[in-house]
Amino acid sequence: MAWVDAARPVAEAAVADPANAHWLQCEGTWFVGVDALPNDTHGAVPGGAPLEAPALDLWRAMGHAVPPLHRAQVSVTYCGYPRPRAGESEGAWRYRLNRDAAHVDGLLPEGPDRRRKLREPHAFILGLPLNPAHPDAAPLVVWEASHHVVARHLRPLFDAHPPEDWPDIDLTDAYHAARKEAFATCARVPVPAGPGECLLLHHLCLHGVAPWTAPDDPAQDARMIAYFRPEWPDGAASWITPG
Repeated sequence: MAWVDAARPVAEAAVADPANAHWLQCEGTWFVGVDALPNDTHGAVPGGAPLEAPALDLWRAMGHAVPPLHRAQVSVTYCGYPRPRAGESEGAWRYRLNRDAAHVDGLLPEGPDRRRKLREPHAFILGLPLNPAHPDAAPLVVWEASHHVVARHLRPLFDAHPPEDWPDIDLTDAYHAARKEAFATCARVPVPAGPGECLLLHHLCLHGVAPWTAPDDPAQDARMIAYFRPEWPDGAASWITPG
């Protein structure tokens, strides 16, 4: 909570900064906020303390050092989310609405055919809610145990190439097959959370954001979460190997 108390006003200032206006997407219902929080590599915002949380202790207990932290994403959804995102195809809009825009982080679509490649080998995904919000205010959703499904589909492609070539492997077909299986076999679990709690996700977990279905309440018309997705220090070499 000490970190949240320091970070929230800084995050609110970032959302209000005209320089970040381009992050307001989906017809004003989602502030994407990539790298919007001006924290240091220990997670501290100006005037605040480094980030410490039981979630990071869990990461350490797994035998890993906490990587240097990047500037956090400040993700804010508003009442009415989702609306279509600018440039989004009809199919992508339906996927956002009906499948929570579910994805695995770090597999970025490239080129006119939007082929997926591993461009950001994250170590973990850590979300820290910055404000109270109704449980149905566009919560994070995860597909339970989907990281096992994703790993099973993608690992053969990585095993067939040396690690230095992994960023250039076309993962699109295997990724789509993994998503399809996860939708069919894994439970979709909303994970609402409030200030003082943490959301720690396996980096291969299929996850997304549910539509806003909370009752209208002018006092709670936004849900704000700071997300850290630090990358493995050795890059892609560790991304597919952990279980």
